[in-house]
Amino acid sequence: MAKENRSWGYDRIAGALADLGYTISDQTVGNILKRRGLPTAPGRKKTTTRTEFIRSHMTVLWATDFFSTEVWTLGGLVTFYVSFFIKLDTREVCIAGVTAHPGEAWMRQVARNLSMDEWGMLKPGQYLLHDRDTKFCAAFKQLLDGEGVKRLPLPPRSPNLNAIAERWVRSVKSEALSPIMLFGERSLRHVLSEYVSHYHAERCHQGLGNVIPFPARQAANDHEGPIECHERLGGMLKYYHRRVA
Repeated sequence: MAKENRSWGYDRIAGALADLGYTISDQTVGNILKRRGLPTAPGRKKTTTRTEFIRSHMTVLWATDFFSTEVWTLGGLVTFYVSFFIKLDTREVCIAGVTAHPGEAWMRQVARNLSMDEWGMLKPGQYLLHDRDTKFCAAFKQLLDGEGVKRLPLPPRSPNLNAIAERWVRSVKSEALSPIMLFGERSLRHVLSEYVSHYHAERCHQGLGNVIPFPARQAANDHEGPIECHERLGGMLKYYHRRVA
């Protein structure tokens, strides 16, 4: 209880234990915590772990990252970089940009687009997880800081701390990009657009209790009626649903 509720003092913990049938004094609670090396409530409140911070701020947390993919063009095989943002609680994904040259001017425009007042995804007071990739240049950081977005740079070589973004990269590559031969930037953008639509409205997410985040179709009220299959990208992405009368 002390570890999971950092603001609970000895009396509060003793009361919660009494509700469960364990009658002990607040002094006994204090002695137990001291033996376990746990500080008092004021001390525990100052030691929030990164996992606890992320869990308590999920509704205002976004993560961002890049991934690269090879595309055939008239000039040969070109590496394109995709910048994306993902909201941790809903798994909403925004493709922020696609380019073969992710320079400072391009990154500044990405930050400007994502933080615009009327239709930008990032709002003042929200948090953004990002790694220490040099593509997140000073101009990108300064613009977001100026818009009131609180950046949370990750420690070096710690992809596990940005696990949801890393998982999305694995999904989009294995389910859409790797099986397809891409010809030109337009082809890449089309595949990404189709996959994001599928990811939002047609794909079940195990991390969300195996539900669809933003279902496009009303769920059937019963288990009767014909089953239909909706396809994207030539049948590579499939979604099964019952026809609603």
